[in-house]
Amino acid sequence: MTADSNDPPATEPFVAHGPARRSGSILLVVLIAIGIVAVAVWLMTIGRTQAQPYILGVLALLATAGLFNLFALAAGIIRFSDRATDDPVMARIADQAQEGLVVTDSRGHVVYSNAAYLTLTGAAGPQDVRPVERVFIGNPDVSEAVFRLLKAAREGKRQQEEVRVAGHDAGQGGGQGRWLRLRVRPLGEGKRDARYAVWSIADITRDRERQEDVFQELRHAIEYLDHAPCGFFSVNPAGEIAYVNATLANWLDYDLAEIGSGGLKLTDIVSGDGAALLTSIAAVPGEVKTEVFDIDLRMRGGKTVPVRLYHKLAFGADGAAGASRTLVISRARDEHSDPERAAEVRFMRFFDHTPMAIATVDRGGNVVGANARYAKLAQGLNGDGGAAKSIFRAVNPRDRGLLIAAINQAAEGQGDIAPVEVMLDGPKERFAQFFVTTIEKDERDAETAIVYMLEITERRALENQINQSQKMEMVGQLAGGIAHDFNNVLSAIMMANDFLLNAHKPTDPSFQDIMQIKQNATRAATLVRQLLAFSRRQTLRPQVLDLGDALSDLTMLLRRLIGEKVKLDLVHGRDLWPVKVDVSQFEQVVVNLAVNARDAMPDGGKLIIRTANVPTEEAAQLANKGMPAADYVKIEISDTGTGIPHEIIDKIFEPFFSTKEVGKGTGLGLSTVYGIVKQTGGFVYVDSVPGGGTTFRIYLPRHRQEQEVAPEAQAGNGAAKETAAAADAAKPKPDLTGQGTILLVEDEDGLRSLNARGLRSRGYSVIEAANGVEALEAFEEKNGAVDLVVSDVVMPEMDGPTLLKEMRSRNAELKIIFVSGYAEDAFEKSLPENQQFAFLPKPFTLTQLVAAVKETMTAN
Repeated sequence: MTADSNDPPATEPFVAHGPARRSGSILLVVLIAIGIVAVAVWLMTIGRTQAQPYILGVLALLATAGLFNLFALAAGIIRFSDRATDDPVMARIADQAQEGLVVTDSRGHVVYSNAAYLTLTGAAGPQDVRPVERVFIGNPDVSEAVFRLLKAAREGKRQQEEVRVAGHDAGQGGGQGRWLRLRVRPLGEGKRDARYAVWSIADITRDRERQEDVFQELRHAIEYLDHAPCGFFSVNPAGEIAYVNATLANWLDYDLAEIGSGGLKLTDIVSGDGAALLTSIAAVPGEVKTEVFDIDLRMRGGKTVPVRLYHKLAFGADGAAGASRTLVISRARDEHSDPERAAEVRFMRFFDHTPMAIATVDRGGNVVGANARYAKLAQGLNGDGGAAKSIFRAVNPRDRGLLIAAINQAAEGQGDIAPVEVMLDGPKERFAQFFVTTIEKDERDAETAIVYMLEITERRALENQINQSQKMEMVGQLAGGIAHDFNNVLSAIMMANDFLLNAHKPTDPSFQDIMQIKQNATRAATLVRQLLAFSRRQTLRPQVLDLGDALSDLTMLLRRLIGEKVKLDLVHGRDLWPVKVDVSQFEQVVVNLAVNARDAMPDGGKLIIRTANVPTEEAAQLANKGMPAADYVKIEISDTGTGIPHEIIDKIFEPFFSTKEVGKGTGLGLSTVYGIVKQTGGFVYVDSVPGGGTTFRIYLPRHRQEQEVAPEAQAGNGAAKETAAAADAAKPKPDLTGQGTILLVEDEDGLRSLNARGLRSRGYSVIEAANGVEALEAFEEKNGAVDLVVSDVVMPEMDGPTLLKEMRSRNAELKIIFVSGYAEDAFEKSLPENQQFAFLPKPFTLTQLVAAVKETMTAN
């Protein structure tokens, strides 16, 4: 039993080691004062001479008494009286407290205990008082708690424990168990008071019984809720499921213990975009809202269950939502028992799972009802949730008037309202198409129109990409055509220039002018190559090389180009795979990017070039559009410059687009890079942060040795010709004269005349033809007695590949050289397989022409 009586305990409190305190007497003080005054008066009456010894004696007596009192005060024998300590009210509060109080010293001896402590511990009297640890000695259920309390008492800390003890262990008869709350704390903050520990014991059995009763009632309530014929769950503001009853867990095939461990979110049990409906309730500070939703819940295995939710949500004074209280009613049985209910379920499934966002609005654009897709869209637009209240808030202000006009037309009852394509409001650039349908007047309640919205952001992006690709292709075709025609002009200029150089000596006054013409013609040829690189129609001479070695060879040139303010750092990857590229074109790519980086760092900076292997597995994880998974070698060129603004980064590879001042750039640098990389079979991507620098990443396909076809030493092969030309460059100047009949086919009269003149000057017999038809006629006239055919590729009436087929059908051993401003592979695909030919790219000089003729004619 617990001592819970309101009457004061009969047992007297026990006080040990406390000095007896006596109250002070004012009468004694008055008597001493009167005595001192009387002695003083007596001494005044007997005379100074006779009184002097007595005065000295009295003063000595008083001094002795004062000195004794000072020593007694220092030793603690005499103390000043503390009114608060001697207050009888304070003493009775401790003595008559309901909790048992006991004070022990540092050795564990009891200094004080109140009557309640004697009663709770079963002490017969003050002589039977025991400290707490001795009261519960031998009780294993309490000993650990008492040990912790003793440890806290020694360390001067506060500690509390609640223990259950048998009745006889607590000093009472019977075996009825009781709950006790044990506390310990130091007596005070001072060093002297800290030596004493104050223990308190309180009987909390009734409190525990009341808690147990509440717990049992709560357990019964949970049991009733768990086995109710309907589901119930609660979700917190973070979207996490806080509670699910057993019925709903059974419907969804979840284990209650698994749900209780956490980790289950609202989106895990709600199908489609239904979760957005539950989180779309507009916050109203201090209010409680209950909404009804017909959605599908998702079972653990992926199946769905049609349900109706009664979703109750309370909002705090600040508008913050609390945990929900959601009642779940299954509608799966309705699908079979009630046709009307089944039709309603099917409609709600269609309404909420459609890929279109649907909302009904009034004339002012306020949303009356919406499906799950619209609720999700509204949450993803602006942070204030305004789109969930007004459909106009979902549209960017610049296009908002278009939607307002469409809804006004619906309010007036007009039909066939044209779709509205607008930009959505929000931090990102998103687009949508709105379809507005009128609601008939006799069917209207609060709604005026039904609005269907389909997001077209991805479609717009795809359309822009297609348009950009088509534009680039058209510009590329135009650039390629211009370059081809200009190549013919350049070839004529360079050929005529060679004739002039042969006719003039370096000492002639006009020789320097002729050399100036040649230098400018060479510069023009470089511009033509850039145009062809952009249009991906240039002639490449690929060879297998190590990118690390190629970049190391470029180091000196790059340092001169970027200047002293920019620091160049090359980071080579280990064991780089070989690649097959045109060395000169690859160098042009690196140089163009380095020059652009230099221009982006006018105050200096750092240019970093890194190389690394990218295996197939890593390439598959990259978010690079259009790049298939394969082995690549990556060249990364980064700078610490000004960066590229986001609004123009998609235009940097366009031809003639430049951010430099007029006269400081042709706008072909990056377009040339793009064209060379794409023609090589690689990919180029750019990342840039305004003010943080730009990084270009080039991925070139790995070259495998087994892909190489052993070249045969035959006259017509273009690769063999390039190899022979490279070998000839290291030899002394060869003899370029020769003999034989050459059929020259060229549609440009001036260029054909100059080429024929140059070949005749080297001893060859030349037959001229303006196109393929004339060439065939001349070939027939000679009965095929032609040693070599030099033909243009693009010609009227009959092109070069067609001419080759016709002539090879008559003479399979006929040798032919194609000359063109386009790339070799641009027409090679139109030839039959295994056709051998040599190739000479335009523009070319007289020396290059006669060297190619001599090499082809002498080859086996």
